[in-house]
Amino acid sequence: IVFVEIQIEEQPISASVPTGYSLTLRCRAIGSSFLQYQWFQKKRSDILGANQAEFHITATKTQLYVCRVNNEQNNCNFSNWVKVKVHQTSAILPVLWQGEPVIALNPKPAVLKAGRELQLRCVALGIPAPSYQWYKNGNPLLSQKKEELQIPVTKVSDHGTYLCCVSNARGEHWTEPVDINIACNQIFPKIASLATDKVALLVGNNMYRSHPNLVAPMMDIYKLAILLQQLDFRVVSLLDLTKEEMLTAVHQFLQLLGKGVYALFYYAGHGYERSGRNYMVPVDAPQPYRPENCISVQRILQKMQERETALNVVLLDTCRKWYNPDCPLSEVRPLEPLGNVVYGYATSEDAEAYEVQDGEYSSGIFMKYLKKHILKEEKVTHVLEKVLEDIGRDPLIAGKQVMEIKHTLKEGRALTDKIYTAGGTAQFKKLWERAPELPKKRTVEFACGVEVELGFSAAFSNVMHIFAKIKKKGLHLTDCRILLYKPPEMDAFVRSNSGSDRADSLLSSLNSEEESDSMLRLYGLQKLQKNLKIKMDLHYTDSNCQQRVHESMEINLGRPLIAKLNGREDSASPSHQEQQGPVTKYQSKRSLQHHRVPPNTGWTCRPGTRKAENRHGCSHFRSQMERLNEPEENDESEILNLNH
Repeated sequence: IVFVEIQIEEQPISASVPTGYSLTLRCRAIGSSFLQYQWFQKKRSDILGANQAEFHITATKTQLYVCRVNNEQNNCNFSNWVKVKVHQTSAILPVLWQGEPVIALNPKPAVLKAGRELQLRCVALGIPAPSYQWYKNGNPLLSQKKEELQIPVTKVSDHGTYLCCVSNARGEHWTEPVDINIACNQIFPKIASLATDKVALLVGNNMYRSHPNLVAPMMDIYKLAILLQQLDFRVVSLLDLTKEEMLTAVHQFLQLLGKGVYALFYYAGHGYERSGRNYMVPVDAPQPYRPENCISVQRILQKMQERETALNVVLLDTCRKWYNPDCPLSEVRPLEPLGNVVYGYATSEDAEAYEVQDGEYSSGIFMKYLKKHILKEEKVTHVLEKVLEDIGRDPLIAGKQVMEIKHTLKEGRALTDKIYTAGGTAQFKKLWERAPELPKKRTVEFACGVEVELGFSAAFSNVMHIFAKIKKKGLHLTDCRILLYKPPEMDAFVRSNSGSDRADSLLSSLNSEEESDSMLRLYGLQKLQKNLKIKMDLHYTDSNCQQRVHESMEINLGRPLIAKLNGREDSASPSHQEQQGPVTKYQSKRSLQHHRVPPNTGWTCRPGTRKAENRHGCSHFRSQMERLNEPEENDESEILNLNH
């Protein structure tokens, strides 16, 4: 005997009805044997007597319902959860009402001062429950699709005519248009707020081991670092961190925070959202990824706030798609109501954040517009609002990405505010200030008399470029070539991913040093646990003996950039030698040897979004069915009074 699995052919549908309205929920299924039905309501046991395919109710309060279908073999299947939303209203339904939308509450016109909150409300009855779309001056507001339209902090540009369209499968209905007038008002006092210190940590993950590679995060943190430095922020920008390295960087960042400090944390890379909590995906996160393999943004923000900061800005430039509903949430306590938090999401809930090709380089949509406004002397929330508006007007991502802003900022604090005293831990502050420090330019001399100048540059705090230029040739020496090599222990830091050539090309363009004879790029300086010692090879032809000669030497560069935070430098620091004069003579080894230069490789472009691909199979789909299709959490006592 072959048993047919229970299949739900007709799902119950949601409803929005007035108090006392009688309606019927239906669930129909097919199977290989006799089927039994049982209806349930949220947070209660089965409903007594509700054991038929049709369930008749008289609506008294908002409630969630689900139907279970069993067969004689004790197999079962659940319908979708549905919400019957109940409204206390004086609206009169048509005599032969078939469930088409009926407006129960229209929005009301208002006159507000700029900076005040705008709330417009529209409530509609309908079966199925209607959906909402708000419009301003005839244009849809993509982020306003609920009963209430909310603009936390209004500005003059919010002036206009608003209306709402409600619709379901049986039709649509429009509210009456209402005029909202916004009067100009000074948002914060003429004397700007002051900061005890301003500190920023920027993290961009590009090269992933188990997820698609990205390019735009590299460019985005490079641009943001330059802009924040113009605003007197002490900035550390890091590329391609593992989970352990991200946690270490955040820990070091937190040591600088104290009372009155402005703290800014920016992340660009793969990420996801789960029940309102955001997670950043480190470069070593495996497939399938889970919260324990990732970094909780809310946990970082909570730690920032515990330091009694005056302003906490978190800019999350990543996707917010929902993943892994069966994974447990990380334990995060609620934030304190201190009024000092600003959240800037590059995209809205359950949506992707896009990066686009901009000429030779890639750039995230969010950063494309943030860099236009971040230097303005305005309240930080107003700056982000202008970014939101620009993103909303971008035709490339219309209907795909719209920024979201959340904040509890109670004061008119701006990123341009001045620093009036030193904040944070003094000893650690000195280390953090040295994190962007490069080795000093120097000239070294080989035994043969050739002098080579070494220069250094960095676009990030953990990636350094070393340039070598032959400045003086010895007598009787021709065809001189200089080559640089990283130490063997840094072989493990090589960006071996498929997109590394493209990243190398971008980094080369960011570090436009004067023409050099050789260049060495060092990644992952955050991993360095001892002094950096590079090898220099000099190849030349000695005209006296007509032979090709090779000399080599080792140069101690100490701990450059972010490596300074890993502890004290070794005793053999080069600083003492550098003080002896402009030209340092090193002992070199001489041999007869040929050396071949590796060929350059090109790179190709690939568009992408900042989401990590989760290939996790839903092996417990049947047991999780209730939770997977469950609508928003319900307040059983919810009865909306629309007459006030």
